[in-house]
Amino acid sequence: MRENRIANFLKPHKTVPHTPWRGKSRWDLSPSRFAILSFGLSIFGLGDSLLIQGNVGNAPWTVFAQGLTLKTDLSIGWATFIISVCVLLIWIPLKEKPGFGTLANIVLIATFIEIGTKIFPLQHSFIRGVIFDLIGIALVGIGSALYITCGLGPGPRDGAMTGIHYRTGIRVGRVRMGIEITVLCIGFLLGGTVGIGTALFALLIGQSVAISLGVLARLTRQ
Repeated sequence: MRENRIANFLKPHKTVPHTPWRGKSRWDLSPSRFAILSFGLSIFGLGDSLLIQGNVGNAPWTVFAQGLTLKTDLSIGWATFIISVCVLLIWIPLKEKPGFGTLANIVLIATFIEIGTKIFPLQHSFIRGVIFDLIGIALVGIGSALYITCGLGPGPRDGAMTGIHYRTGIRVGRVRMGIEITVLCIGFLLGGTVGIGTALFALLIGQSVAISLGVLARLTRQ
């Protein structure tokens, strides 16, 4: 019985739940909403830094950022920030409009990736690296669910994805896959780390976000 209750509680959610802290617009700020958004983006960045420090393969965009650091004097946080700003510029011809959450996404995720890579030790054991990756994927999923449910605008990459979809008519899944494969290949050619962690992220991140949304949906109904 207890196991069934836990399984039901952790059941993935297929849509974005309407939480009490959801804003009415992309610039509808309140102290609680700002706190939840900031917390979500912070643990997202820390989760991404665990993937980096796991040293067995990064998420596609982080492979790109890491590759950029190897070719420049930029730190991983600054590389992530610059890439996010460049992706945001793509919104202009796509006529997408950012929100407060979009700008916070750029600043906070890059900042906490930088912090995380300073406080979490680089792993040289495969097993510990995989454990770092699994924890990181869980944190990215939780962080994504928290900031998405604030309703303050998508991150630069998600906005570019949906903008390309709306302008071209190409299915969202295909647009996302095309973008992810492109940045992964560029990052790999620049020297970014691709490995089992990259595959784990690709396989598990969707489920991690869905489970996190499901937990939030059940918690806010109680």
